[in-house]
Amino acid sequence: MSDLSDLYQSVILDHNKRPRNRGKPPTANRVATGDNPSCGDNCTVYLHLDPSGRIDTIGFEGSGCAISQASTSLMTTLVKGKTLVEAEALFNDFKSIVTTGQAPEEISDLAAFAGVHAFPARIKCATLGWHATLEALKQPPSA
Repeated sequence: MSDLSDLYQSVILDHNKRPRNRGKPPTANRVATGDNPSCGDNCTVYLHLDPSGRIDTIGFEGSGCAISQASTSLMTTLVKGKTLVEAEALFNDFKSIVTTGQAPEEISDLAAFAGVHAFPARIKCATLGWHATLEALKQPPSA
């Protein structure tokens, strides 16, 4: 395995073993759930938008395969501080990586998921938390 493949594999394993932002933040004012019944993955994303429309807090709960959990963990670290438009742009970059296997020239943790394209059934696993986040961003504030 190449050094770059080893690096990418370690990113996925690290986020799966030590997920970032796991749990429901107490200030969350948006929530959405994603479910993949074909494999059993599920994910609920909680986030708080500040008055300017930026994500200032995000967390998730759920269970599933290493790909879904690692992808959701990484996603939470990347979308903090972003607006809906910025989060959608990140998702589009990620979706392109997992569907084509073409990663950007620069080394990024998103590129760790380029190998997912070889397993089409896993694309839903990798994008589950992202879809839930975009849905939560479009929800009205919860009480």
